[in-house]
Amino acid sequence: MPPLIKSIIDGIQDKKGENISVVCLDSIEGALCNYFVICQAQTSNQLLAIADSVEEKTRVDLGVKPAFVQGTAFAHWVAMDYTDAIVHIMDPEMRAFYDIEHLWEDAVITQIPNID
Repeated sequence: MPPLIKSIIDGIQDKKGENISVVCLDSIEGALCNYFVICQAQTSNQLLAIADSVEEKTRVDLGVKPAFVQGTAFAHWVAMDYTDAIVHIMDPEMRAFYDIEHLWEDAVITQIPNID
């Protein structure tokens, strides 16, 4: 797994983000990025804490900041654009409704175990 993806996952797990999926899009022509990293949070406070943790972890580990962050005002779905990867932090309802993991049937999806 690329260092950016590893750092993003670590940031998510530091705040107990759940049901992490890494969707590899690098072999799909026309994809917006190479990876989607998707997780869910149980509360809006946890969702924002995960976003902060991911931003801090990638900055400290790799000296990288997201080009764009959207959704913090409503805290149901935060998207963080790292150019090669887009991080989606969602509440369970939004995640189930949009099911973005399965937008590309050719994508390889890796499930990351929850941390207890």
